Amino acid sequence: MDLRRVVVTGLGAVTPVGNNVETTWESLKNGKNGIAPITHFDTEKFKAKLAAEVKDFDPKEYMEINDTLRTDRFTQFAVAAAQQAVEESGVVGTVEPERFAVQMGTGIGGIGTFETEHTKFMEKGPRRVSPLFVPMMIANMASGMIALRFDCRGSAQPCVTACASGSNAIGEAMRLIRHGYADAVITGGAEASITPMAAAGFINCQALSLATDPDEASLPFDKRRGGFVMGEGGVALVLEEYEHAKSRGAKIYAEVCGYGSTCDAYHITAPHPEARGGAEAMVQAMKEANFTDADVVYVNAHGTGTPMNDKIETVAIKKALGEDNAKKAFVSSTKSMTGHMLGAAGAVEALACIKALEEGIIPPTINLKEQDELCDLNCVPNTAVKADITLALSNSLGFGGHNACLAFRKV
Repeated sequence: MDLRRVVVTGLGAVTPVGNNVETTWESLKNGKNGIAPITHFDTEKFKAKLAAEVKDFDPKEYMEINDTLRTDRFTQFAVAAAQQAVEESGVVGTVEPERFAVQMGTGIGGIGTFETEHTKFMEKGPRRVSPLFVPMMIANMASGMIALRFDCRGSAQPCVTACASGSNAIGEAMRLIRHGYADAVITGGAEASITPMAAAGFINCQALSLATDPDEASLPFDKRRGGFVMGEGGVALVLEEYEHAKSRGAKIYAEVCGYGSTCDAYHITAPHPEARGGAEAMVQAMKEANFTDADVVYVNAHGTGTPMNDKIETVAIKKALGEDNAKKAFVSSTKSMTGHMLGAAGAVEALACIKALEEGIIPPTINLKEQDELCDLNCVPNTAVKADITLALSNSLGFGGHNACLAFRKV
């Protein structure tokens, strides 16, 4: 069986730096920092005070008011991004419903709903728990709501691999089309976990930055880095079989030409010290993308700003590309601006790769003032650069040892 080509024909975004694709991309190019003091809850008793929250988002722009009352914030982000992407793609009505699928990643789903209803349970008893508690909380509901909206009767699934969820969702969506199970897939990731319990959990496992200055908080590849900053939002892509997209005259942003998915099988939170899983995921994606030494490569790194991740990811990039090619590659972490959007991170970073290919502009790693000698790659400090890249790679590494890498090319 010949493998079918897969392309991106629609994009949608609700992020800490913009509530649509254009604003998000302009912010990333211009180094706009989306990190600020947390407003979702009182941080008086919390060591971490900052997050990258979505601003001025009104779900009623995308959903009926009754639906907004019946959905968690993460689902609202997913539906909004999907609406943008689907409208732009024009794919509805061109694909049989049974050939139209959904793959939407999330790290945890409706944790905000869980916390709200648990408080009711503890304070007022079981009779006060909402009958909508379970459908609002469960991680598959973003995929389910998107499928309902666009009559996607093919596979409609969540992908839950912690911080790799968005990338795994896109990769698995690609495989659905590549191997003939679908002709189009709405995919991406959504997360809304800037909540008291989630913050407390990450603080107590010493994962979060405790900085109080937004410009000193998310510091990928910098000697001063001390943890990640929580982000939230949703990003969606419409993937489509190439010949189908071409025949209907769809705008094609890029081709999804490679995907690697591995597990370190080493530790529940720490990456393997030799980066074996991360490097192998990159190698798999690069092999499918027919990487050669002639490629001009951009790597949107996982780049969380934690002491361990950034140095291990540097090892992974060197192993996968080879020392010489790694030194030539452009590497940046857009988490310096968006914070870590967890299950949505891989999706917003795929968007950054696609737009970088389209415009020939590499978004920067902002606030990179003291680059760590152990992170000795071209990390595009502080200012975007122009480059006619031929291959863009997006890395995502999650708790549980999950690793994913996506590869994109121009068509």
